[in-house]
Amino acid sequence: MSNYNRQKIVDSVPQKGFFGHPKGLFTLFFTEFWERFSYYGMRAILVYYMYYEVSKGGLGLDENLALSIMSIYGSLVYMSGIIGGWLADRIFGTSRAVFYGGILIMLGHIVLAVPGSVAMFFVSMVLIVLGTGMLKPNVSTVVGEMYSETDERRDAGFTIFYMGINAGAFLAPLIVGSVMDYSFHLGFGIAAVGMFLGLVMFVLTKKKNLGLAGTTIPNPLTKAERKKTFTFIGLGIVILAVLCAILIPMGVLTFASFINIVTFLGIIIPTIYFIVMYRSPKTTTVERSRIIAYIPLFIAAVMFWSIQEQGSTILASYADKRTQLDWMGIEISPAWFQSLNPLFIIIFAPIFAGLWVKLGKRQPTVPQKFSLSLLFAGLSFLVILLPAYLGGTDSLVSPMWLVLSYLIVVFGELCISPVGLSATTKLAPAAFSAQTMSLWFLASAAAQALNAQVVKFYSPENEMTYFGSIGGAAILLSLILFILAPRIQGLMKGIR
Repeated sequence: MSNYNRQKIVDSVPQKGFFGHPKGLFTLFFTEFWERFSYYGMRAILVYYMYYEVSKGGLGLDENLALSIMSIYGSLVYMSGIIGGWLADRIFGTSRAVFYGGILIMLGHIVLAVPGSVAMFFVSMVLIVLGTGMLKPNVSTVVGEMYSETDERRDAGFTIFYMGINAGAFLAPLIVGSVMDYSFHLGFGIAAVGMFLGLVMFVLTKKKNLGLAGTTIPNPLTKAERKKTFTFIGLGIVILAVLCAILIPMGVLTFASFINIVTFLGIIIPTIYFIVMYRSPKTTTVERSRIIAYIPLFIAAVMFWSIQEQGSTILASYADKRTQLDWMGIEISPAWFQSLNPLFIIIFAPIFAGLWVKLGKRQPTVPQKFSLSLLFAGLSFLVILLPAYLGGTDSLVSPMWLVLSYLIVVFGELCISPVGLSATTKLAPAAFSAQTMSLWFLASAAAQALNAQVVKFYSPENEMTYFGSIGGAAILLSLILFILAPRIQGLMKGIR
């Protein structure tokens, strides 16, 4: 997209109207609020739904398998952003991708809300994975389109947007977790209603508030390319269906082998993405330098999200099995702990947003903020090993240890997530704008693909070694990144 077209889009959006930010931020804030309410409400109880006994309304899967599936599911959700980003860049633009993705997510939650078998569970997962892949990266891209590249409100705007995400993520586990013991399916139904409300909000306000943002197709397919692409996609679906029909009955394609395949894809797909964008004739010399700068930031993001995303796997199990849930006369649902992360973000996001604005050009550079995020992530895992060190692994621990761990990792998240979203929109090659946002979410995909293997090594007996090793590795990587920060900043070619 040319600079002229970028400015044309910015000019079409009312630039004041939502806390000093473009009016379209209101639309995207509340659309994402309801989408995240839907997603995190479902996710708060999903791992318990998988490993709870059938007599308790669950599927009765092995707990270690459930933890790996949860990680793989999270990986596929973010990995599918490749599809959503490509569709937006080449076929129908980001705004339509957001709408179509929301419909698929809602249908996936409706399927989960209907009592069924393991097969129906996987049907719902496919719908939610594809829907989130279309919605999640593209709604963030639209946020970026509302600001010029030199607008100093960008980081603060993404932080406000991030508050919308976390407001929905905070409420959902409290509401859905409260009905978990009564009915998992009722909880999934509540998630479906949340996505419906998000779609209604988007449709009713986008025309007035978003202007041209999200309507352009940066790199549209030609007529010949479109025909060839659709033929290729159709053949791919048929071949995949045939392979599944043959390999599953033979016992070749099992849960274990599928987890290994996704782990491999989580590493190889981002690698291919970097190579393709770097070598593309549509990428300029300056853009190639920025891609090189993006690589260490991507690796740091993988390490951070590997720790943060274990809040829905290892720490969810820790809340269920190792934590005192009858605390000060209150019976705590283990799902409620999923609200801690977004709660702390809601509290501290305005502080961080104000800090970046106040510091202006004196604020830490993007690589330095990433380094800080890894430091906090590592410390959050060192904190959670202390209960085992102080009191052993045989007794239940105070819920305050989990609260403290979630608090520390949130400080890291506020240094990397809104900042990473903003940096991605600025560092993205023009021909790959939505797809580069998909690449940002592939950091989470790679992290959870690795987690699918890592979580197998956790048990209450070795939790000190588990948390200590991962936390120590994050702190070491933080120091390395801090040392390299000036060189990385130079490769970003004027982007701060």
